[in-house]
Amino acid sequence: MAKHSKNIPQRGLRVADQIQKDLSELIALELKDPRVGMITLSEVQLTPDYAHAKIYFTMLKDDPESVKNTLAGLQAASGYLRNMLGKRLHIHTLPALHFVHDMSAARGMAMSALIDQANATRALDDSADDGKEE
Repeated sequence: MAKHSKNIPQRGLRVADQIQKDLSELIALELKDPRVGMITLSEVQLTPDYAHAKIYFTMLKDDPESVKNTLAGLQAASGYLRNMLGKRLHIHTLPALHFVHDMSAARGMAMSALIDQANATRALDDSADDGKEE
């Protein structure tokens, strides 16, 4: 018997992966908006009815002004990107594109720095305790 998942159907994952791949190419090669620089699409989430796609992107330069400009450029180009995506994808319902800046990489780096700082502090405390015991 086939495995079925109510939360994330297998076809939905394949369609989301294809949308991510096609949008990456379209943004890199077709989009001429100067506000949209080099971005990486990290994830695409589709609603079960394929009506909406939430596209998460990351940037090398994560300052708020750059993110705001890039997001404005992507939102302005969403109709064009959806049209171009429709020429590549042949599905019944073409999703509306909603772009979201993905902060997980920046948060991960900040957490890693905090862990490194805590480990360094602990190492200093351990070496200080070793010095007192001798």
